[in-house]
Amino acid sequence: MNQASLDDRDGVIWLDGKLVPWREAKLHVLTHSLHYGNAVFEGERVYGGHVFKINEHSTRLLRSAELLGYQLPFSAEELNRATREVVARNNVQTGYVRPIAWRGSEVIGVSARGTKPHVAVTAFPWPSYFSEEARKKGLRLKTAAWRRPGPQSAPAEAKAAGMYIICTMSRDQANAEGYDDALMLDWRGQVAEATGANFFMVSGGELHTPTPDCFLDGITRQTVLDLARKRDIRVVERAMFPEELGEASEMFLTGTAAEVTPIGELDGRKYTVGPVTQELMAAYSQLVSGLVRT
Repeated sequence: MNQASLDDRDGVIWLDGKLVPWREAKLHVLTHSLHYGNAVFEGERVYGGHVFKINEHSTRLLRSAELLGYQLPFSAEELNRATREVVARNNVQTGYVRPIAWRGSEVIGVSARGTKPHVAVTAFPWPSYFSEEARKKGLRLKTAAWRRPGPQSAPAEAKAAGMYIICTMSRDQANAEGYDDALMLDWRGQVAEATGANFFMVSGGELHTPTPDCFLDGITRQTVLDLARKRDIRVVERAMFPEELGEASEMFLTGTAAEVTPIGELDGRKYTVGPVTQELMAAYSQLVSGLVRT
């Protein structure tokens, strides 16, 4: 995809309570979060100029910061207003919103005490995360070498920058080998998630998904679970093991970026884009398309 660098665009960014020209939204090289990974962020989709589940995302951003030991100087309502303003001012009809919060450059060292929290919200046009061909045929995945850490080792409920180091490494390695993404296991060897999306499989007509005890319980994940239950699809949240995956008839990923995207191959084993996946893809598309009409 050919596009200008993300730091070299027209438009505005909401930074610490006010709109600034896009190219002037900067931070110092000694910013604490740049060195120690304690920034927290969100990813939100824009459909027809409206942000899907905006309040859920703003609320989670605040919660993520709290889990990392700091308070943001804005409420969820203020973040919602800022997000809508940025989307409107940048004329984003179909795209992506990236709110992010970080700790400033007042101190250096492991301790972040004394740092000032900052918040920015950006919005820009953005197409599907995966290609249309991949969405039709299903993604090609391989199991990653890196594993999600246990809840005693990392704040899994927080959408924090540092939590994504192994995701980036796993995704890049998978892409280098010709795969679309990687499936990650957790520290116990159980199935966890992909590098930026939650995992589902269909077995015996039931929808199975791992219990999110060491990875993010995604907002899209929760939405799809609700859509499945409303359609009388039995949902099973449980511990899942790699040896069970061969019994699946269908697999798919969910996430703000991924939306609902089928898996066509995992570690060389093929899967069909079956009826349950198709039904939930259509249901999710119908749900978000309602925003376009409002």
